Amino acid sequence: MDTRFLGIADLTEAPSVAVVVDVMRAFTVAAWAFAQGAEKIVLAGSLDEALALKERHPDWAALKDGPAAPGFDLVNSPGMLRSAALGGRTVVQKTTAGTVGALAVKDASLVLCAGFVVAEATARLLRTRGSDGVTFVVTGEDGQADEDLACAQYIARRATGGVTDAAEFVRRAAESRAAAELAEGVRQGVHPDDVALCLEVDRFPFAMVAAPEGPLMVLRPHTTSSPAAPADDPAV
Repeated sequence: MDTRFLGIADLTEAPSVAVVVDVMRAFTVAAWAFAQGAEKIVLAGSLDEALALKERHPDWAALKDGPAAPGFDLVNSPGMLRSAALGGRTVVQKTTAGTVGALAVKDASLVLCAGFVVAEATARLLRTRGSDGVTFVVTGEDGQADEDLACAQYIARRATGGVTDAAEFVRRAAESRAAAELAEGVRQGVHPDDVALCLEVDRFPFAMVAAPEGPLMVLRPHTTSSPAAPADDPAV
């Protein structure tokens, strides 16, 4: 499998298959939203768009980066989201990097959104599709965020079918600038457990597929049946 690792600004054309990685915290949060019962997540292009969608659909839950704000129901924190009741609801998500990266590759034939919490399910879907080439979009820090690059590289190795120890990749993410900023309170809208929750490997059994639905880019969970794995495979 031919792989490329690009920042959002480096995308000059729509790839065939894209894996958009935002570990801290957009797509960890998205996975938690599905675990809490959300039916789908609409990826908004701006805060104004998110609020407009919320106004048209009052039963939807709007989510943003940073501190709580009028019109928004949720913040981009897995630690906070894990107590939210989202059964059957639609979430509108707008973040600084993750949603921007997903919208940047909306014309790809397959768009997956990922973090460590859905790493194996994402790799399994790539293996199932048998993709020759995959572009990993490293969303943070203009493509330099080590937590996103580490996760992307881990998924890429898992997608080849080999057994790969996650420990080194998780260590890099734990030592990243994003992890430090979350731990030190530099960023707002943070729960003390956010970093630990973002570093959980394979917490959830589903991948997350984004695709156009009318004028909207919509993220949904996708479960692929898993073949029998070796006893030392982390997916077991």
